Amino acid sequence: QVQLVESGGGLVQAGGSLRLSCAASGRTFSNYAMGWFRQAPGKEREFVAAISWSGRTVYGDSMKGRFTISRDNTKNAVSLEMNSLAPEDTAVYYCVADYAMSYNENSYRYWGQGTQVIVSS
Repeated sequence: QVQLVESGGGLVQAGGSLRLSCAASGRTFSNYAMGWFRQAPGKEREFVAAISWSGRTVYGDSMKGRFTISRDNTKNAVSLEMNSLAPEDTAVYYCVADYAMSYNENSYRYWGQGTQVIVSS
């Protein structure tokens, strides 16, 4: 079992930046791919980014060039640096984990509770 706890959400103005963090516990963190999904009100959950155990990264199309995912295996943590935020980025952001990196939310067994990000115009 893996427990994930997100932090770092909040309110930011359009054009600003936020850094989300996810602390993992329960299993050998370095064996897991980690990622982020988000869900805006009334919309389907959307893939944001993921990072494999070896550090390979993938991003959703609208996040490329603005978001950066990274991990620190010594701290059992993954981060999401978000820049040039727009109101469309407003959503609850979820940290996820599982052995294989995937764009598909159904591929991840472990989910955090989510952290709210609100981008004001």
